[in-house]
Amino acid sequence: MRALDLIQKKKEGKEHTKEEIYFLIENYLSGKIEDYQMSAWLMAVCFQGLTPRETAYLTQSFVESGEVLDFSNISPYIADKHSTGGVGDKVTLVLIPVLASLGVYSAKLSGRGLGFTGGTIDKLESIPGFCVELKNEDFLNQIKDIKAAISSQSPNLTPADGKIYALRDVTATVDNKSLICASVVSKKIASGATSIVLDVKYGSGAFLKTVQEAKELAKLMTDTAKLLNKNIDVVISSMEQPLGLCVGNALEVIESIEFLKGKYEKDLYEITFELAAKTLINCKIAKDKKEAKELFDSVINNSKALDKLKQIIKAQKGNVEVIDDYSLFNLGKNIKEIKAPKEGYISKLDALCVAHCAKLLGAGRDKKSDPVDYGAGVVLSKKIGDYTKKDETIAQLYFNDLDKERINEAINEINKAFEISDNIPNSVELIAK
Repeated sequence: MRALDLIQKKKEGKEHTKEEIYFLIENYLSGKIEDYQMSAWLMAVCFQGLTPRETAYLTQSFVESGEVLDFSNISPYIADKHSTGGVGDKVTLVLIPVLASLGVYSAKLSGRGLGFTGGTIDKLESIPGFCVELKNEDFLNQIKDIKAAISSQSPNLTPADGKIYALRDVTATVDNKSLICASVVSKKIASGATSIVLDVKYGSGAFLKTVQEAKELAKLMTDTAKLLNKNIDVVISSMEQPLGLCVGNALEVIESIEFLKGKYEKDLYEITFELAAKTLINCKIAKDKKEAKELFDSVINNSKALDKLKQIIKAQKGNVEVIDDYSLFNLGKNIKEIKAPKEGYISKLDALCVAHCAKLLGAGRDKKSDPVDYGAGVVLSKKIGDYTKKDETIAQLYFNDLDKERINEAINEINKAFEISDNIPNSVELIAK
């Protein structure tokens, strides 16, 4: 078997066998297949696609390239969730404490932000002292002790996916649905979860732009999981406007804390509850959605979810005092207020423009090695459907030392994000399916 022959086979649109997929992945990981050969194969996949069986074989080969975490001695139900990426998506920071406070063991492996999407690990690192790099043993012990841990991914889990993703990132082969599916689903299986809920996002602030694309990816993920004897639930949600009011690392942690104190935006509540309900039913904590809502609301109202967040922060060496003292987050020392140019209703709030603004302010990165200003970002005062008077504040920009040109670029992006109409716009449906 030769890599050259397999590249040719996929270029001609023919289906690989399981042995051929495993040959490619194992030999690429060991260095016997070169980057340029794997790049050629990935590009052939982008043009010709993979069948459902090929996608399942690729997913399984990623899983078997490294360790698989085992929680069977802790609980038969281990929860994990994943979002395909968005703007202002801080669901993990709220969902994991809620689930853990209700008795669900929650093992969350998260990533950093890249491009216009934020990353949970960057958000947690805005908490002074918070340790995001847990060894597998510490990760397992923390879940056993307090039922929850949020950690960056171990290099021992799905290393083949890690190596191939780095190559996809620089060869314009990121957006193929089969490659996305194999990458996401393999990580979830390797993490040892038994209840996996995925939030597949579409819209201006997501990688997938249409609901149809999101539905196709969702079906591929659930079908692939079934072929590997795993069940995955998927929620398809809109990212036409940012989720919640805050975009930026420390700002999003603060908004998450406020949520757990009972102060939250409707859209952030809706998507977080939807994911929580599926998990609670899967893990036999709730019998239906009605009971799940009662449980969800109860741990917000009695502060048990907030207490669980404190436990997570303390266990991972973070400063728990941030819960009540937001000055410890070292937010941007400069605040620029953005005013409405006229009165009317917010008819559009482009999530991608908001993300570009936050990135210009220092909250995001182009490469994984780029530094991030944890205190930079955007706080929205108005969202789609809200009424604004002329010169009323519609957003605030937080930043530190930036040159005037970059600040002006950021202001231009946030102004582009908003459209104001005389008429009340149609409501945005957050959950499509």
